[in-house]
Amino acid sequence: MGGGTVIVESNNDLEAQIAEWRAYVHRRRELLQTDAEELEDHLRSRITELTEAGLGADEAFLIAVKRMGSLDELSREFAREHSERLWKQLVLPGEPDAPAAARSRRELLVMMLCAAVAALAIKVPALFGLDISGDDAGFYVRNVSLFALPALAAYFGWQRRLDRRVIGVLALLFAIGAVAANAYPLADDSQSTVLTAIHLPIALWLVVGVTYAGGDWRSDRRRMDFIRFTGEWLIYFVLIALGGGVLVLFTAGTFDAIGLDAEGFINSWLLPCGAMAAVIVSAWLVEAKQSVIENMAPVLTRVFTPLFAVTLLAFLVAMIWTNEGIDVERDVLILFDLLLVIVLGLLLYAISARNPAARPGLFDKLQLALVVSALIIDVMVLLAITGRITEWGFSPNKTAALGENVILLTNLAWSAWLFLGFLRGRMPFARLEHWQTRYLIVYAVWAWTVVLAFPIIFDFV
Repeated sequence: MGGGTVIVESNNDLEAQIAEWRAYVHRRRELLQTDAEELEDHLRSRITELTEAGLGADEAFLIAVKRMGSLDELSREFAREHSERLWKQLVLPGEPDAPAAARSRRELLVMMLCAAVAALAIKVPALFGLDISGDDAGFYVRNVSLFALPALAAYFGWQRRLDRRVIGVLALLFAIGAVAANAYPLADDSQSTVLTAIHLPIALWLVVGVTYAGGDWRSDRRRMDFIRFTGEWLIYFVLIALGGGVLVLFTAGTFDAIGLDAEGFINSWLLPCGAMAAVIVSAWLVEAKQSVIENMAPVLTRVFTPLFAVTLLAFLVAMIWTNEGIDVERDVLILFDLLLVIVLGLLLYAISARNPAARPGLFDKLQLALVVSALIIDVMVLLAITGRITEWGFSPNKTAALGENVILLTNLAWSAWLFLGFLRGRMPFARLEHWQTRYLIVYAVWAWTVVLAFPIIFDFV
């Protein structure tokens, strides 16, 4: 038992050293993600050779890094071997940059094409008499993710050069989502319609994640990259939406000044087409301007994590002081579920932006406080939902809420345990990271279950 403990601790120390080296590599913007992974595989193979020769893990790591040479020299070597890559012009000044510029232009053109496809896709149903602002609004609500996300998946599929078999599987999943959104006999005001409108975008967004990962969804690192991309994409999308709101106001005001009513154009064309195109443009901005958003996102996370932690703690203290439970009204429960999702989002993005090799600090303790507070609130929400089900019976909404809170409870509870172990120095931060990336599968399975099975189980109510 003692020897096994030593081996585990040695492996943990080695992984921490590799994580620190990886963080340094990723800060070098001249290296692409695939190049950094190739370097890490090269480092790990050297370490394995040295440890098999009888060296200790620490000694093997130091010798392997030294034998690989400096990172700058490796960058130059990679640049010479892969002369068509964009980062060559950063590492080898004076070399021709035509291939990199040509690829950049191609990416821009493909992005614009995909954005145009997404923008026009939302107008196709109008050709068949479906009015987006009339009685057919329910159709658009159910299908909103099917207008933009296939185009986004196509953009990443082109960029990552996906295998045809992977493309076939992803196309099948999008087709299944389209059938689920439109083949079931659902009324526009039914609970199943609302649940489909909420969960289908989640299910298809995770399908997009497979294309973002280049088809290698089993890789923890690539799943974490997708989590990081999701947070950065959301920031850009919100910024574009705010700018779009200003554009809408100016459009309405300027046309009104000359006696023309632009409301019809805004509602039928500008807003829906602009929103669909913004999905693609935001993704392109994340890819093209990573160094900008990487400086902004960690700051936002560090600002809002303590604010949300203080808010939740204040709420718990107020609830204990007043001896009042959570209101069981549906709108209130939805609000709390949304709050828990935001907390989970902050946790995920904070994990994705953190250096795994860094020592525990004050911010990690704040995150633990945030997770524990959210966990307590989740338990209370679950009790309230259980009470509603006991009193009124099962329905699509209540069953979905119950399942989602159980999923969140499981995630938050184990995250709190892993955080506590990390703060006490008993486990590496990488275990928390791996837990979150692997839990994405649970969200995907649940989202598809709600979309495909709930309408049938509850007789299309």
